[in-house]
Amino acid sequence: MVNVLLVHHSPSAATAQIAEAAESGLRMPELGDIDVTIRPALEASVEDVLAADAYVLGTTANFGYISGALKHFFDTTYDAVREPTAGRPFSYWIHGGYDTTGAETAMKQITTGLGWKLAFDPLIFTGEVTEKHLKKATELAATVAATPS
Repeated sequence: MVNVLLVHHSPSAATAQIAEAAESGLRMPELGDIDVTIRPALEASVEDVLAADAYVLGTTANFGYISGALKHFFDTTYDAVREPTAGRPFSYWIHGGYDTTGAETAMKQITTGLGWKLAFDPLIFTGEVTEKHLKKATELAATVAATPS
């Protein structure tokens, strides 16, 4: 059985829709036996990360950077999980109001440092959340869940 950890910061109704779309991708019946763990970024633990085979991450872009909540997640888990989780598949979404450049850079640097392997192109956008975005979030999560580590 594959265990996928979905860690997100979704403070608005719009960003909660993205998280729900990602969750629906992880729960697609055609994926078979997938154990899904969902944690708000401020609640995710080292144990959650170590127990997972793959990761789906989501954040808002706040002042051009990843959310403080997701930054806290990385700050509190990074050292303990870096070596044992290297090579595991992941992807992520970033939703911003105006600019996502700093958030994109942070996600690339942090996940490169972790040694995780990108399984699906990230969903990165600003403005209104559309059906197209939600569909891509579902596809992103399902692909991560289907990617062997």
